[in-house]
Amino acid sequence: MQISKLFVEFIFYSFLGWLWESFYCTVKEKHWQDRGFLFGPVCPIYGSCVVAGIIVFHVLQSNHVRTQDIPVVFLFLISMVVSAIAEYGTSWVLEKRFHARWWDYSKLPLNLNGRICLPVSLCFGAVGVFIIRYLLPWVSGLHSILPALFYEISGLIFAGLFGADIALTETALSSLLQNIEDFKAEFNEKAEQRYEKIAAVPGDVRTAVESRTSELKRVGKLSAGQRHVLVNIQRFMNRKEEHYDDQHGNKHPGQRMKEALLNLKKREKNDDRKM
Repeated sequence: MQISKLFVEFIFYSFLGWLWESFYCTVKEKHWQDRGFLFGPVCPIYGSCVVAGIIVFHVLQSNHVRTQDIPVVFLFLISMVVSAIAEYGTSWVLEKRFHARWWDYSKLPLNLNGRICLPVSLCFGAVGVFIIRYLLPWVSGLHSILPALFYEISGLIFAGLFGADIALTETALSSLLQNIEDFKAEFNEKAEQRYEKIAAVPGDVRTAVESRTSELKRVGKLSAGQRHVLVNIQRFMNRKEEHYDDQHGNKHPGQRMKEALLNLKKREKNDDRKM
């Protein structure tokens, strides 16, 4: 089994995962959604799960066990469990690294810490059966047509692009998080300095005016990559020493910046329509 072939398949299934995520979220939100953690049109979690399945079933076939002989119920359960483990693990790693979540199932029933939930895992189980029974055999048929050199060249090209994408995303995320920290520090400092000068103004009005101004300034300085990352973050997570309450308007600085960015995009769309 060629490493280059597996990597090309990883990119292929990651692209299909991105297509599915973007299509589903676009239909749900009723406007285009470019989903994914990376800048490129790939969702690596999908590619990783499928490639892991390819390796497992390759081992089974080496021991004279055909996928067609495996009961559908067993394939469904395996797909559901593996996808849940991958989804939970990916969510945990991203949150620990960037203090943010790219998906949050807290509002869905039977969820575990908002990282996974039974309804979504059941859907992934069904999709897994389709991929194993139908899509993988079809793709395997292409392997006999395409030469090994194709996979080696494609693998090198995709590896270079994928590596560059990871580096750019890491840089954009790190600078975005620093931008949010600077915004938080700046907001707190200005609020403290101006508190006595405008003490006669109601607190809620003062906070809203200063917050909106700072948010718009920060959003205006964001690069295209940072804006892409910010929009795709579903929820910012608090650090141990920080406490934010969305219900009372005391939102995470990153969440406030995201809302300001979305409002700015709406204004730009309305302006374009008027013109």
